[in-house]
Amino acid sequence: MFTLAEVASLNDIQPTYRILKPWWDVFMDYLAVVMLMVAIFAGTMQLTKDQVVCLPVLQPTVNSKAQPGTSGKADFTTVETTTSQGEEVSMRTVSFGSAPTGTPDVPLSRATSSQYQPTESGQELKKEQKDSSGRKTNLDFQQYVFINQMCYHLALPWYSKYFPYLVLIHTIILIVSSNFWFKYPKTCSKIEHFVSILGKCFESPWTTKALSETACEDSEENKQRLTGAQSLPKYVSTSSDEGSPSASTPMITKSGFKFSADKPMIEVPSVTILDKKDGEQAKALFEKVRKFRAHVEDSDLIYKLYVGQTVIKTVKFIFILCYTANFVNTISFEHICNPKVEHLIGYTQFECTHNMAYMLKKLLISYISLICVYGFICLYTLFWLFRIPLKEYSFEKVREESSFSDIPDVKNDFAFLLHMVDQYDQLYSKRFGVFLSEVSENKLREISLNHEWTFEKLRQHVSRNAQDKQELHLFMLSGVPNAVFDLTDLDVLKLELIPEAKIPAKISQMTNLQELHLCHCPAKVEQTAFSFLRDHLRCLHVKFTDVAEIPAWVYLLKNLRELYLIGNLNSENNKMIGLESLRELRHLKILHVKSNLTKIPPNITDVAPHLTKLVIHNDGTKLVVLNSLKKMTNVAELELQNCELERIPHAIFSLSNLQELDLKSNSIRTIEEIISFQHLKRLTCLKLWHNKIVNIPSSITHIKNLESLYLSNNKLESLPAAVFSLQKLRCLDVSYNSIALIPVEIGLLQNLQHFHITGNKVDVLPKQLFKCVKLRTLSLGQNCITSIPDKVSQLLQLTHLELKGNCLDRLPATLGQCQLLRKSGLVVEDHLFDALPSEVKEVLNQDTSIPFANGI
Repeated sequence: MFTLAEVASLNDIQPTYRILKPWWDVFMDYLAVVMLMVAIFAGTMQLTKDQVVCLPVLQPTVNSKAQPGTSGKADFTTVETTTSQGEEVSMRTVSFGSAPTGTPDVPLSRATSSQYQPTESGQELKKEQKDSSGRKTNLDFQQYVFINQMCYHLALPWYSKYFPYLVLIHTIILIVSSNFWFKYPKTCSKIEHFVSILGKCFESPWTTKALSETACEDSEENKQRLTGAQSLPKYVSTSSDEGSPSASTPMITKSGFKFSADKPMIEVPSVTILDKKDGEQAKALFEKVRKFRAHVEDSDLIYKLYVGQTVIKTVKFIFILCYTANFVNTISFEHICNPKVEHLIGYTQFECTHNMAYMLKKLLISYISLICVYGFICLYTLFWLFRIPLKEYSFEKVREESSFSDIPDVKNDFAFLLHMVDQYDQLYSKRFGVFLSEVSENKLREISLNHEWTFEKLRQHVSRNAQDKQELHLFMLSGVPNAVFDLTDLDVLKLELIPEAKIPAKISQMTNLQELHLCHCPAKVEQTAFSFLRDHLRCLHVKFTDVAEIPAWVYLLKNLRELYLIGNLNSENNKMIGLESLRELRHLKILHVKSNLTKIPPNITDVAPHLTKLVIHNDGTKLVVLNSLKKMTNVAELELQNCELERIPHAIFSLSNLQELDLKSNSIRTIEEIISFQHLKRLTCLKLWHNKIVNIPSSITHIKNLESLYLSNNKLESLPAAVFSLQKLRCLDVSYNSIALIPVEIGLLQNLQHFHITGNKVDVLPKQLFKCVKLRTLSLGQNCITSIPDKVSQLLQLTHLELKGNCLDRLPATLGQCQLLRKSGLVVEDHLFDALPSEVKEVLNQDTSIPFANGI
């Protein structure tokens, strides 16, 4: 017995696929059920009531074999016969000697009566002879049962006997054909996944919210068209032709799609507000839809299978109709039976009646009618399958009604499934299209993002940078939270790896914002936001992979002072890559390019006249063409780092306003051209570090105004006396070379404040070094120095002393006389510091005790 729970679970299977059942499939299922009922009813009737009744056909003359009796008495003869059940039954036949020879088949009673009533009238005899065909036979019950069973198989047509079973088999085949695509392993998994996703998308609160917001926006726009222009909130853009970027700039325009982050959130009923759980479920649904689409659109197996089963059902209908029509007339009430059992029964021919013939004929006609209706529906299905391209599905109507302009068209099995769903209810496709819309997904991310990143949480991430400015760094988010633009006192905003970053008009509230970082973040701005950035932004950092990722509005920031570009700008490898015109950046002073240039981009010359600082950091690509530098007459700082330069470029010598030159990390071996620096009267800082320079030419003395000289990480073995003739030199860095001796001429540098000779081979410190009484930084680490002279106490302004990595066995006690030196500025081994007198250590530790005192 089946329990109620098991039956209920079976009943839940069909509704799962009801949305993929068009009306014709549903109707054919009902027809199949009716045909199944016809088969069951006919089979039941046949099992319980189906039979034939047969009577022998009397011959006109039959030779009697009765034995004549001489005594006038009846002779009894016993005949052995067998019934249909196989039992032997004694059948007694009676014959009378005085019986008339013309009536051998007259029953005993009649024969007796005729004998005892010889005076019967002749009229009755004539009537009896006239009705001789209706005379009773001399067969008993067992013989009738036998002949009925035998004639049921011999005389009855096969279709009358097997009609219910054929109907049952045909109906089962049609039912299987109608639902095979739901059960076939290659299609059922896709169908189950699609139905589950479709149901979740239909019932998702996000779908309701998105559609309701669209409806609200449409109603708001209609209201505005009717009532005229209305005032917008302060952070909503108002289109302005003055100062607006060109049409080619990637800004958010007022397109037909109203569902964007650049419009204010329209008030919707509270029932559509998503909580965090609903938002997470909606994001999971977007991911499922994306993966399902990628998986299903590659094939059209479901479509082919549905077409195949429809063709099979049509062929089946034609076959059933053709052969059934031939057997309709074979179902008859009367049948003639010739069983050839005369030796048992005594008769050769029987007339039989089939008592179920009438009912079977009516059921057969009903079955044919159902099959005809079923077949016409199959033909209509084939017409629907080939009338329109079902392997293409367009959401054009949905886009028009819902204003979702970015819903993509789908194809193959995905399209076919949606066509099937439309036959059930087109509302499913409309709600499902929300999850195919990329903008809708971005809107969901935005809402989820705003839920997570509140004003309080963002405030906790604000920090102070090295310039003592308030800075906020957002990394790998799905968008820019709205609460960011409520941080009105923010100075620096960094957006990194945010592919869908959008800057709304609300940014105009951030009056202190002057620096913006876009790291792999092609941000789009609303026009009012652009107007604000154009007038207020002073510093912009853009990090990109391809130059096309640089937002076009960057080239229109007329008040920009500093521009940092980090990415691939090599136009030699791709002729399509190149900077757009920078001529609009009329106030640009600093341009920093970190790329793989082989020549300076010609567009940089657009800002050359007013550029004061140019920095080019290559990735090791050789910078060949430098003639463009001659146009940068106002450049005061120039950095050409890691450009594989082998000599100092001659174009530099024409930069009369140059004050600082940095040629770090190149392949410069000789600097004989340094004599030409005498034309650069304003040059005060020369950085030639991280090169391959072997010696310093004496012509360096011509750079009279040089204040800083950086020659670290080269291959110097000595310092020429010419270096120490630079009386204005305040910083000398010769760290990490192979210098073994510090010349005594170093005492001539009375203005020297920073001296770095770490990582060399110095073993003795000249006493003249301590005549440089303005020294603040003295780096002597990683050398071979064995002792520090007591004259170190003369360096009263010393704040940083590095001695670690030498061969010292002690430190001079006079270190305590360096009034500004503290332990934090003394870089030495711990055991050497511990060996100092306690009073010296106490003096050096004063900087650690003072903060505690102040804290108390």
